[in-house]
Amino acid sequence: MSLDVLVQYFTQYGAIAIFVIVLLEYMNMPGFPAGVIMPLAGVWAARGKIGFLAALLITIAAGLTGSWILYLLGYKGGEFFLGKYLKKFPGHRAAIDRNFDLLRRRGCVGIFIAKLIPMVRTLISIPAGVMKMDFWKYTLSSVLGVAVWNFFFVGAGYLLGDAVFQYFG
Repeated sequence: MSLDVLVQYFTQYGAIAIFVIVLLEYMNMPGFPAGVIMPLAGVWAARGKIGFLAALLITIAAGLTGSWILYLLGYKGGEFFLGKYLKKFPGHRAAIDRNFDLLRRRGCVGIFIAKLIPMVRTLISIPAGVMKMDFWKYTLSSVLGVAVWNFFFVGAGYLLGDAVFQYFG
């Protein structure tokens, strides 16, 4: 997805576009890179189109919702869903195997840490669901990790404002 298309969605739909695009990114959908989406939400806030706190909270809510969806798919579908997912994305097998290991060793702390690592941060939700990790502990660990990750990316866009927009635009 090009930056022009993202800007058009943000212009037309505002906060809803931010939520939907970030949700899709947290569901690990191809074409939705956090390194572009999150700073753009910050730029949007710097331009006065939305408040910084509102942009941050929307991205956190979207990230948590996407994480919940993958967690619940893993929880309900278990091995069946994981098998289908890996058939569609065989390159993710090594990352998912590492995620299982991380969860076995670190539990909730592993979720928090994983939410700060690119690629792993979206994929950790599936093994957490498959392993039937306690939902509330998973949620707390996830929201903390998502908040830290999003704060830095949305904050970078906010602080750099138009310089980021001019560079990418």
